[in-house]
Amino acid sequence: MDAAATARTVWQLTEPVHAVTYFAPEGRAVFEEAGLRGWWRAYFAGRSAPFGPVGPELVTATFFGFAPGTVARALPSVWEIVSPGRALELRRAGAHAALRRLLAGLETEAARAAELLGRRLEGLDCAGRALGAANAALGLPVDPLDRLWHAATLLREHRGDGHVAALVAAGVDGCESLVLRSGIDVPREALRPFRGWTDEEWEAAAGRLADRGLLDADGRATEEGRRVYAEVEAATDLAASRPWQDPAPEDVDALLTALAPLSRACAAVLPELNPIGLPQAS
Repeated sequence: MDAAATARTVWQLTEPVHAVTYFAPEGRAVFEEAGLRGWWRAYFAGRSAPFGPVGPELVTATFFGFAPGTVARALPSVWEIVSPGRALELRRAGAHAALRRLLAGLETEAARAAELLGRRLEGLDCAGRALGAANAALGLPVDPLDRLWHAATLLREHRGDGHVAALVAAGVDGCESLVLRSGIDVPREALRPFRGWTDEEWEAAAGRLADRGLLDADGRATEEGRRVYAEVEAATDLAASRPWQDPAPEDVDALLTALAPLSRACAAVLPELNPIGLPQAS
């Protein structure tokens, strides 16, 4: 398996581990108990906390797919309730509690995956990657479950920064990226509400893509649209490949073997229709 393919496979296995912070009840409960009612405020507080007490502009730019008004309804007002430092502790505690429950009986695999991922993250190059750099600056925790979650989070934010760059290079904006994806495999109802775009904004983005020949009249991706999407995904994989350019094959095999049952266990809390972009399970 080449480095780009390894990067993609590792992302597919680690994304459910990261996503417990959004979809497991433990991840949501810690923010609610701290006074952050509602899914949006908890999401933006937890994910943007590595940046410090930022406003909506930086988050809209780096998170990319969210409607600016949706971000502005949460930031910077959440920092009046919890500080970024407190939000970081809350997201760690919620993820830890979720993983402790979901990975019961898989502690050996979790510790092994955390160790192997940690090795690949030492000296990770985050040039041009704002979210990746902000999370890398936090350092790797010692506790195996915390380390596992942080490693999964750092890798996905590092990858996400590269994905945003690939979309920008392809001339695709935040809303358009979702509309194009919905024309391929993820239903509109799994994307639009989770990213805060109005029906009018969605239709306007669809019109822009249709004008470029990327969508047909029924909102399905054309052959050209699928080509653009495939090129973005390939560029994303390539940009995420650097941590996987030199490991021994047996180390990669050991990591994937350890991650597989962890990923399956964490995926159990994901809704059937979810906006995180993983391919549908076969």
